[in-house]
Amino acid sequence: MKKHILSLLLATSVMIPGSMNAKVEHILPRPQQVVIEDGKPFALNRAISIIYKNGIERCELLEEFFLQNGCKIKNGGAPVLVEISPTYGSSYDYELYGYDNEAYKLTVSSKEIKILAASEVGVIRATQTLVQMAEGYKGKAKLEPVCIEDWPAFKLRGYMHDVGRSYIPAEELVKQIELFSRFKVNTFHWHLTENQAWRFEVKAYPALTSAESMTRFPGKYYTQEDCKAVMAAAKKHGVVVIPEIDMPGHSEAFKRAMGFDMQSEEGKKVLKAALDEVVQVFADAPYIHIGGDEVSTTPAYLNEMIAYVESKGKKAGIWNPINGISQNQLNATLSQMWGTRGYAADGKANIDCRYNYTNHFDVFADLVGIYKSNIYYESKGNSKVAGAISGCWNDRKMDSSTDIMAQNNVYANVIATGERAWIGGGERYIDNCNNGGTNGGGGVMLPNSGKEYEEFADWERRFLFHKANSLKDEPIPYVKQTNVRWRITDAFPNEGVSSATFAPEEYATTNNNDALPQKFTHEGKTYGTGIATGAGIYLNHTWGRNIIKAYYDAPSYNHTAYAWTFVYSPKKQTVGAQIEFQNYSRSEQDPAPSSGNWDLYGSKIWINGAEIEAPTYGNTDVRIANKEVTLKNENFSARKPIPVMLNKGWNKVFLKLPYVNAGYRLDKWMFTCVFTDLEGKTAVEGLVYSPDKQLK
Repeated sequence: MKKHILSLLLATSVMIPGSMNAKVEHILPRPQQVVIEDGKPFALNRAISIIYKNGIERCELLEEFFLQNGCKIKNGGAPVLVEISPTYGSSYDYELYGYDNEAYKLTVSSKEIKILAASEVGVIRATQTLVQMAEGYKGKAKLEPVCIEDWPAFKLRGYMHDVGRSYIPAEELVKQIELFSRFKVNTFHWHLTENQAWRFEVKAYPALTSAESMTRFPGKYYTQEDCKAVMAAAKKHGVVVIPEIDMPGHSEAFKRAMGFDMQSEEGKKVLKAALDEVVQVFADAPYIHIGGDEVSTTPAYLNEMIAYVESKGKKAGIWNPINGISQNQLNATLSQMWGTRGYAADGKANIDCRYNYTNHFDVFADLVGIYKSNIYYESKGNSKVAGAISGCWNDRKMDSSTDIMAQNNVYANVIATGERAWIGGGERYIDNCNNGGTNGGGGVMLPNSGKEYEEFADWERRFLFHKANSLKDEPIPYVKQTNVRWRITDAFPNEGVSSATFAPEEYATTNNNDALPQKFTHEGKTYGTGIATGAGIYLNHTWGRNIIKAYYDAPSYNHTAYAWTFVYSPKKQTVGAQIEFQNYSRSEQDPAPSSGNWDLYGSKIWINGAEIEAPTYGNTDVRIANKEVTLKNENFSARKPIPVMLNKGWNKVFLKLPYVNAGYRLDKWMFTCVFTDLEGKTAVEGLVYSPDKQLK
């Protein structure tokens, strides 16, 4: 009997991700239509014969998949039929320049595999599904008998690296393209120039990449051969590269190198020569992004540069908004929305990047928010809303690309965004601005139950499977959080005194391991409590209550909240505690707290009645005068977990959360706490987080 898999995909699992062989239920992003068939699986590690039909000569990625799984490609082997049919049409599609129809149908039985795709890129997407289906096997891999019909809701699903501010080696970028593309992330936006450095080699003007012109990672840049290698890897994996040469903004490195401004006649001459080389090197790129934001400029200047890009056979992309200029004054094809002021422009393909700046994200709650959210108020793409890009703007200096990937939780954020853009939907948009949305924004809180909770828990289950397998060597701080529950009080007025104590703290310190009341009285007023789910909880979000909804509807300074949970451990064991209060954005100059403090607010945490000491921060007592002071271990993702002993049975975790004006530019009233192994790789198995000490 055939069975449809939708219900299976929404069933959460508590099995150890690394202990399982891949199943169709692990595919990420979730396919649009799946039917599991009766019969035996297709065994790999045998002879196969690939038969290409209708205009496709070969798919290198598909052949590599079989070879890597021990197959021999030869006549007479088990047939793998690959066919292109441009009219293959059970899918949703719309026009977006430079992007093919990615729809495919994949049928697997014990005897053969069939791939029917709308384009060669669709064959690549089917191959990436096969790669996931063979993941995790310790011995010979097998492929479940299945029929999958799949296509994206949004055609553009991408990520951006700002390598002008930072630097990520070309070979690392190639690896990331390969890994992200497994999850059908199909766009790499390569922000190549910044105030700190110009990183694209221009042979006509070598001064642009001189070490003397760079203020960060001097001498680090991409040769044209590096760029071609990245492009080749992208093409092989069905990924579109969008190189960006930012003009006329973010151009201090250009000025240092050349001695004049981009908007001067000399500057335009140099930029046009640079664009000549960009176009040649990125021959397969449909777009060249020219930036344009955060500087005073004119429509005439930008349209001149847009016209030059288009004269070379490319389409132009720009940022949205651009200071003092309406998008309808500009002739660019792509308009990339950022921040609260970016709105979809008529007559352009708009990319949603508004609240997807991973450099401002915490590890847990912001990921929930961006996964729950639809893409710019739409359930599926169209000629106006092309898709979404997850952007990593690493303003603050960090030591290595590993630090950048870990502290920005890049893998989890990009893959979560990629699934939302592939499957479409999302109940509401993330913000409260209500521009076409209903009932306000979805915010960053994970519901305690219901459809959004189940959908996110299913994404988490699948992501953690891949983290334990194909992503096992990558710096990913995210661990299971959907089982973590907290009780949080209404906020008590503290008159600006962080050390002020209130009834929950007094009760917690005098009643040992007893469950706490759900209501408290202070100065004749009753203060209630509520339940929150997740390892990271915002009480007030980075962008404030009027933009992104957090736990409290109307948080304000000079209050203290309390949060607690009880953790049941099946045995006495030493575990790692991942603890954080203020999450340090990778774009800010906020100082580390003084010795002995968790943050500038005065937050505290007790486990089984013992106060947990704050870590020793690498930047304590360091004057953060500019963004060149290296961000060190201020965030939990840059340090080892704190070893703590959990007793067999119930363990009490209690947090004090004052909120005063501490001078943070991005005011994050929040906390993070979850128990992991001592390396911080995985959540501890078998724990039950229950604020009211309930095992079920």
